[in-house]
Amino acid sequence: MELVVARNRAELVKARGEGPIALVPTMGALHEGHRALIREARALAARVVVSVFVNPLQFGPSEDLSRYPRTLEADLDACRAEGVAVVFTPAAEDMYAADRQVGVSAGHMGTIVEGTARPGHFDGVLTVVLKLFNLVQPDLACFGQKDAQQLAVIRRMVADLDLPIGIVGVPTVREPDGLAMSSRNRFLSAQDRERALALSRALSAGAVEATPSRVVAVAREVLGAAGLDPDYLTLVDPATFEAVPEAYKGEAVLAVAARVGRTRLIDNALIRL
Repeated sequence: MELVVARNRAELVKARGEGPIALVPTMGALHEGHRALIREARALAARVVVSVFVNPLQFGPSEDLSRYPRTLEADLDACRAEGVAVVFTPAAEDMYAADRQVGVSAGHMGTIVEGTARPGHFDGVLTVVLKLFNLVQPDLACFGQKDAQQLAVIRRMVADLDLPIGIVGVPTVREPDGLAMSSRNRFLSAQDRERALALSRALSAGAVEATPSRVVAVAREVLGAAGLDPDYLTLVDPATFEAVPEAYKGEAVLAVAARVGRTRLIDNALIRL
């Protein structure tokens, strides 16, 4: 299958073809984690569309929009190797009108945990995802569990707005030493990359504890030993991202965000109490 690159809406309409279609939304700088999403999408649908778009709406004023890696040619090579049918790579002005007024609100879930550190971030995520859904018209879309709160707010949007799209969560892909794959890992110095391993170690250490307070306390000890002061470290309900009570039983997400050097990283683990 020859890869088609659609650089605007008109080219996408011509290229998308007939379903079943699976969408893999990305901001580019593709790594093995993205390739796992594409492979899952290919297993579930006849045609896969990958979007490569660095979405300005999900970056705050002091965040790294200009610094975010852009590696389009390498991304296209990866998509060819994985059998992708279409890559949609629009310009910002093609996605957003200069006088844009309407967007999507993530509601309360968009203001907690990661939303506390990044106000408006999830509103920007949902706005671009809904636009991609409308443009691509997929039957299903694949998102990584590494961005667990993003996955939760997208599932909520699909449910609340009655969108006829299946949402597939794909497990986090990690380096052999446990570091969760991220496009931002390339910004870590060798020393900071070693310190960053404390995130996955903290999650693993907390995951074997029996109560929410012990889960968080043990994980925090591991981070502290590495000199990391997290933006947050919390055990939450996977569907709502509200902190779970001490008597909670069942699945929960242990979520963490921390700055390692100049690079902010997030990670999480799905555990069962």
